[in-house]
Amino acid sequence: MTALTKFDRLEASALWRPQGETQRVEVIVSMGDATLTISNLNEQPLSHWSLPAIERINGTNERLAIYAPGPDTDERLETEDETMIAAIARIQRAIERGTARQGRVRGGLLAGVCVGMLAIGIFWLPGALVRQATSIVPDVTRNQIGASLLSRLERLSGRPCQTPQGTIALRLLNARLSTNPVGEIVVLRSGLESPKTLPGGYILLDRSVIEDHEDPDVVAGYVLAEQQRAQDVDPLEHLLQHAGFLTPLKLLTSGHIPDAALDSYAEDLLRETPAPVAMEALVERFAKAEVRSLPYAQAIDITGAETLPLIEADAVRLQSARPVLTDGQWVALQNICGG
Repeated sequence: MTALTKFDRLEASALWRPQGETQRVEVIVSMGDATLTISNLNEQPLSHWSLPAIERINGTNERLAIYAPGPDTDERLETEDETMIAAIARIQRAIERGTARQGRVRGGLLAGVCVGMLAIGIFWLPGALVRQATSIVPDVTRNQIGASLLSRLERLSGRPCQTPQGTIALRLLNARLSTNPVGEIVVLRSGLESPKTLPGGYILLDRSVIEDHEDPDVVAGYVLAEQQRAQDVDPLEHLLQHAGFLTPLKLLTSGHIPDAALDSYAEDLLRETPAPVAMEALVERFAKAEVRSLPYAQAIDITGAETLPLIEADAVRLQSARPVLTDGQWVALQNICGG
């Protein structure tokens, strides 16, 4: 016992009562590393007490100390040896400090576990639910969610622009710019501050994107930029992050998103500033689509300061570019909202 290194093999005389009302016997008490040994005067061991279990059963201010080996026995030991009494008291104090320390450690560990679980619930679980829902939702459900969002946006911005020839031109544009066309390109009459992409591959353009430019490559650039944003951040993931903790859980369990969540997202989406797209990725996307990047670069930044990679790439790949639409198709698209 480190608490009693100075009392190594301490011995003292004492009176020992084995049980009940039996007569007390004079004994020799010796203290070892972990036990108190009670022996007769011939040094024959009579009993062994565990030092941590010893209890003093009378007041500490009395000269005579009476001890028991534990709470459930009537075995007793009496001694007036001050050194032995001090040694046993020192052991009891050491045990009390150790117990308190262990209690604090256990309390600290428990508090740490609780904080950890709370942190998991607050920071990790919502993101994990969003990622899980995004990864397993089938295409048909994505299309349904996108169509529901589009119907809500129509209440805010009016019905999408449609003419027979203009609608055909939009479909041709979508096929021209996508290796695996999904969803559709939709032109809204008002309220859309910048192009957006909905779950299911719906790409939304404001009519001004088409009517305010003379080159179909500009419109193609906006579509390609939206395709890149959708690749960077899944539109369904963006919706679920906006909708809050319970929405991905409801989507996983029921296959549906609450109407209130869709309504709120639709309103915010119209005003939201689009996330920036890495120029290097956009340059590569223009190259794969064989679309000129200069018209789009000048449309979004007339100075060219922010779109220099697109401008430089256009000069290199000019010969490999292909027309986005024919002149007749472009005229039909520009008149899709009725002139």
